[in-house]
Amino acid sequence: MSSREVASGAINNSRDTLVQLSHFVHANPELGYEEFVSAEAVARAAEEAGLEVERGIADRPTAFRATKGHGDLHIVFCAEYDALPEVGHACGHNIIAASSLGAAIGLAAVADELNLKVTLFGTPSEEGGGGKIDLINAGYFDDVHAAMMIHPWPNDRLEAMCLAVEQFEVTFRGKEAHASAAPWEGVNALDAMTISQVAIALARQQLRPGDQVHGFVSEGGSAANIIPSHVTGRFMARSLTIDTLVALRKKIHACFEAGALASGATLSVEDLGSPFSHMESDHDILAHYRTAAEAIGRTFDLDDEGVAKPTCSTDMANVSLVVPTIHPLLMIETNGAVNHQPEFTAACITESADRAVIDGAIALAHAAIGVAEDEKLRARLMARP
Repeated sequence: MSSREVASGAINNSRDTLVQLSHFVHANPELGYEEFVSAEAVARAAEEAGLEVERGIADRPTAFRATKGHGDLHIVFCAEYDALPEVGHACGHNIIAASSLGAAIGLAAVADELNLKVTLFGTPSEEGGGGKIDLINAGYFDDVHAAMMIHPWPNDRLEAMCLAVEQFEVTFRGKEAHASAAPWEGVNALDAMTISQVAIALARQQLRPGDQVHGFVSEGGSAANIIPSHVTGRFMARSLTIDTLVALRKKIHACFEAGALASGATLSVEDLGSPFSHMESDHDILAHYRTAAEAIGRTFDLDDEGVAKPTCSTDMANVSLVVPTIHPLLMIETNGAVNHQPEFTAACITESADRAVIDGAIALAHAAIGVAEDEKLRARLMARP
């Protein structure tokens, strides 16, 4: 049998395990850095599949590394398993976890034949904290030659427009007072937030193409007859590159300073997690993924027609700046729902989603085999410093 047939056979033999894992992670949604149940489930499944597992890497209890093989070319698949507040797995990380595990199982079956080292990284907190950045900073990507994963989406796309992003918490502090008897004795922190949001809304007409700002007020006061003295909001700023993000953040910070100045409240800003960078996909690796995905029936008509790439942000983009990386989007049937909607959550455990787990695993494993057998590309990857 060919390497691709062996890899497909290993994945298909693990089909029930992979689908059950996807459903289990979906049924146990956990927020970033708190994915104790999900991370252990994925790590244990990797262990049972014959990979050597090291838990708690990079000082993150819910991060792990699972490896097989000792070859010269080191290929990594990244598993995500954190969920979103309230809507659970509305970004399909349960599918990501299972498909990446499946890809690792498939590639591990031919690792010796292709002179490969295969690693599955369990990467926590993609929805904000940046577990992959933790692994980069701890040196876990230093000896990696290529990194891959797929991401569920309403369409099959080769790549997204991954924007650089920062998340931060803004707090205004004022002074309580009776809102009727003596409002002049208070300093209204909610006014500060309102002024800031109006300033941001007006600033949008001067933002560069690709710049985005969005957020919500998480704490806005305690009672209607008390001047709010403590108001907090969480915000995200996105831009085309990490450099233009710096300029955007400066502009947005000035809006919050304006709110503080106008109201008399004090301002504090706390960064949440690590900044995510823009994505730089490796198009040679992506070409192998396309060939593999098309061979199992996936199509990329939207890419061929030149339809604008969808926008998103991910810490896989940070990986792409240090290791040749791909992050294609894998279609599941959503009946019009988009990521981060409850309807998308429901779509992530359907028959279409289960098929995506196996399709994603096979496409990634076959793409990796294509990379390993491509002498020119392999030599380029191996020559990286």
